[in-house]
Amino acid sequence: MDRSSEIREFLRTRRARITPEQAGLAPHPGPRRVPGLRREEVAQLAGVSVDYYVRLERGRTQGVSETVLEAIARALHLDEIERAHLFNLTQPTPARTRRKRPLAPQRVHPVLYRTLDSLSVPAVIEGRRLDVLAANKLACVLYTDFEARPRRERNFARYVFLDEAAFTLYTDWDQVAETCVARLRLYAGRHPDDPQLTELIGELSLHSDTFRSMWADHDVRAHTSGIKRLHHPLVGDLTLEYVVLAVEGDPEQSLVIYTPEPASPTAEALGILASWTTTPTTNPHTTGQPHNPAG
Repeated sequence: MDRSSEIREFLRTRRARITPEQAGLAPHPGPRRVPGLRREEVAQLAGVSVDYYVRLERGRTQGVSETVLEAIARALHLDEIERAHLFNLTQPTPARTRRKRPLAPQRVHPVLYRTLDSLSVPAVIEGRRLDVLAANKLACVLYTDFEARPRRERNFARYVFLDEAAFTLYTDWDQVAETCVARLRLYAGRHPDDPQLTELIGELSLHSDTFRSMWADHDVRAHTSGIKRLHHPLVGDLTLEYVVLAVEGDPEQSLVIYTPEPASPTAEALGILASWTTTPTTNPHTTGQPHNPAG
């Protein structure tokens, strides 16, 4: 992906959502040709020249200071995630990353497979690009059997946008889809030259009008905790809280655990699903098979 266009569109969409009144500026007389703030208004709020801000919005970020970026983040009312994304986008790209070589494959530690099997609730190990690196059997029954899919298709974004079952499984599919796209955007800010990401975005853009529209919004979001509302074809409505735990040794790998309210209908439904899952999670480290789901 072109970093200059990413910077331009991110800043353009951020200033488009803020009115002069929200930014603390006096209303400008006459009609406005653009939604939100003009470039010169952002420059005024950030305390830089209009020419300087225009160059920055065009992706010319060489030599830009942290102080200026902080001022622009405040002017555009960026939250912490958006601020971090802006800083990632404006970082100079080392020459070696421009070769677009695949990142080293992610490996799941054997103890994490045992952890997945020990949990009585759905859980997955998630990696780069929303890749599903491992999932316990209850998670596979809840969503889909990721282990049975080709390696390149073990990905939550592909599942959400390209699998018909996902449209009926997620009660709030639009919200889930927006979160997927916003998380991919955040990842793209850190790894703009990841060829597997480029392939994923191209595939989703080709096959989903909704994805293309959401991708153009340039929203970014972190994945920490929340609620998933599902309608499972076997046990009906489910409400699950999830939490995302970092995996030590790989900052781009996380353990996602889904839990029901104790003694709730969802807990009872999960118990029914669990009674149908008795096979342990496949651990390639104990079977002698190579494990390279993201490579």
